[in-house]
Amino acid sequence: MKFFKTKPKPDIKGKGTPASTTPTDTPPRSESLNQGSPDGTSQPGRVPAIAVILGAIASIGGFMFGYESGQISGFLAMSDFIERFGENGSFSAIRQGTIVGLLAVGTLIGCLCSAPLADHFGRRLTISGSAFFYIAGVIIEITSSRIWVQFAMGRFVAGLGIGALSTVVPMYQSESIPKRIRGATVSSYQLLITLGIWTAYMVNYGTSKEYENNSAQWRIPNGLSALWAILLGSSILLMPESPRYAYRKGRVEEARANMARLNGVPPHSALIDEEIREIQDKLEAESAGGEHPWYEIFTGPRMLYRTLLGMVLQAGQQLTGANYFFYYGTTIFSATGLKNSYVTSIILGTVNVAATIFGLWIVENVGRRKAMMAGAAWMCMCLLIYSFVGHFQLNHTNPQATPQAGNIMIVFTCLFIAAFATTWGPLVWAIVGELYPARYRAICIALATASNWLFNFLISFFSTLITDQIDYLYGLVFGGCCAVLFFVVYFFMIETKDRSLEEIDTMYVLHVNPITSSKWDGESLRKEGLVDTDRLHMGPGGRSWSKAEQAGQRRGVMEGEAEGVERAV
Repeated sequence: MKFFKTKPKPDIKGKGTPASTTPTDTPPRSESLNQGSPDGTSQPGRVPAIAVILGAIASIGGFMFGYESGQISGFLAMSDFIERFGENGSFSAIRQGTIVGLLAVGTLIGCLCSAPLADHFGRRLTISGSAFFYIAGVIIEITSSRIWVQFAMGRFVAGLGIGALSTVVPMYQSESIPKRIRGATVSSYQLLITLGIWTAYMVNYGTSKEYENNSAQWRIPNGLSALWAILLGSSILLMPESPRYAYRKGRVEEARANMARLNGVPPHSALIDEEIREIQDKLEAESAGGEHPWYEIFTGPRMLYRTLLGMVLQAGQQLTGANYFFYYGTTIFSATGLKNSYVTSIILGTVNVAATIFGLWIVENVGRRKAMMAGAAWMCMCLLIYSFVGHFQLNHTNPQATPQAGNIMIVFTCLFIAAFATTWGPLVWAIVGELYPARYRAICIALATASNWLFNFLISFFSTLITDQIDYLYGLVFGGCCAVLFFVVYFFMIETKDRSLEEIDTMYVLHVNPITSSKWDGESLRKEGLVDTDRLHMGPGGRSWSKAEQAGQRRGVMEGEAEGVERAV
């Protein structure tokens, strides 16, 4: 049903606009169904190679992030790096925290700036431009001689590019990839992060032994960073633009063609007709409300709820404590008495990669909620044991005297990394990419990712200062955060597995109970006339709902629908 219609905008370029394009612009349903299943339902085709390639290429942005994050841990233990940038053969807590943390400051700013760029220039061009901009930071780092501030500022500039990629890559993937593999594909961003960390560990290990007391120790692994940026910046331009972005920009036929290509079906199949209809319905509902200022990410229907949830989940990924181990792994395990802490970092990196691969299976088969809650509980347990053994059992003066305690700490660190890599590592990127309606997606994902980078910076900067005071009890802080995150997921996060982005939006607007959300059947409720999503996005006369009207909407317009939904669920 359509209760409000927008006046079609002039077709300036002759390509049509979303506002003037309705489902009737496609062939009649009877023709479309001939390309669907015999019973007239929309059936997905096979997953085409282009969809997998698109996801893999875009995820190189994650590899860049992981490589940049993983290499600094090794640099801080390299003799030439310490001699050039340290103070009397070591790093003070402030200097070390600044060198590590300025990357996160850059990424925080970069991800916030990326939202308007992605909406104006498109997803592909923004990814390509961000990748090439990152190279400027690498050049600043690699040309540093003895001024540690220059190296730190290089990481800041590189962070601007990494931050933009961390916002736009999951957005591009979630908008483009077929929903049946969307979760695994967006989660592959985290897989490439882990591969990047592992690769950095391996390269650091090789150069630290081969080029002892030589700047090639750190300049070679640092220079390789530019290679990954060149690969991403050039190859992403060969991929199709996000269909949802193209549609919202009025490039209707391009959107239909790209969506069909990425789903492996004909452009006028029933599946594509249904996807286009959902996008058009949402767009018409949004357009009926007129101009939508940016602050509607807080005032729009159920937007404050989702904006805060995304920020909490992204911050929570950092507050699990994973990057504490990745940034300072080499330093941490040298304190447990290991003679070659690079080897331990490689072991942790290998566990991280292997577990993340298994995590992609979990994304598509277990569901988001169960996996996130199980992961939070598992990590909490590992952190408690790690902290208490490190504080009470490990001999801090002579760690070699307590080898059993050191081994226990390494084992439970590996178990922690496995839990993170199968749940909170990959899943958060997928969930946040699915959480928001199209109109606000860019700015909301940018804001959520900014919260990730904010806590990334706080952890990277203050960890050394805190551990100097409370040593391994620092892990209790992260353990407590994991316990809180368990309940955040249980009470507030809706199950989104195997649902379209438009259906997820409807679920949040309808206040579907997160605890029972996995059983919600929106399509059957729509067919029974219990749900009319068009009425959930606009107020009287086609304008946006005010705060008071939103409350009235729940009591009045949605009263019968919501009660019907609750009865059906």
